[in-house]
Amino acid sequence: MPIRLLVGLGNPGPRYADTRHNAGFWFADRLAADRGSTFRAESRFEGEVARFAAGTATCLLQKPLTFMNKSGSAVQKLAAFYRIPPAEILVVHDDLDLPAGTARLKAGGGHGGHNGLRDLHRHLGADYARLRIGIGHPGIREAVIGYVLERPGREEAMAMRQAIDAALGVVDDLVGGDWDRAVRRLHTQAVPNGEKEA
Repeated sequence: MPIRLLVGLGNPGPRYADTRHNAGFWFADRLAADRGSTFRAESRFEGEVARFAAGTATCLLQKPLTFMNKSGSAVQKLAAFYRIPPAEILVVHDDLDLPAGTARLKAGGGHGGHNGLRDLHRHLGADYARLRIGIGHPGIREAVIGYVLERPGREEAMAMRQAIDAALGVVDDLVGGDWDRAVRRLHTQAVPNGEKEA
């Protein structure tokens, strides 16, 4: 299935802009800049929306501005308006189970406790695709909330941006419907620092 809607998850406002939890926004902003696209506020879709070309296809790009735990409503409204089924939606989000510097694609599955995905499950079901941007784990469960809402250190931020760069390289494959090629190309990227993936 070709991807017709690409969604970057994050929290709106300058307070959250540079935090780990906003990796999806980082990706969306970088993609829009690379493609010469401009986000426009769309109140009926509860967020900002842009369009970009990938080969002969055009894809929608969305940043929900509802805060992370209510992302599903914004995505569902945009998808319903353009009649885009969940299987043609790719959601980009931060992932605690991957080391910083790693990006991985996943089709369907559980929400893994991620509040943005949890709300998307409520509104769309589980059949949408995901692009997971690794942010690493603080080591203890109790520290997770503070960790995701903090800014990464310089080296970690650089590693996250490298992962985003790698993922940007397979966007045309995804929009063109070549999921297998996108996975093959992205997943052969080296895992940073020799770490094992979760």
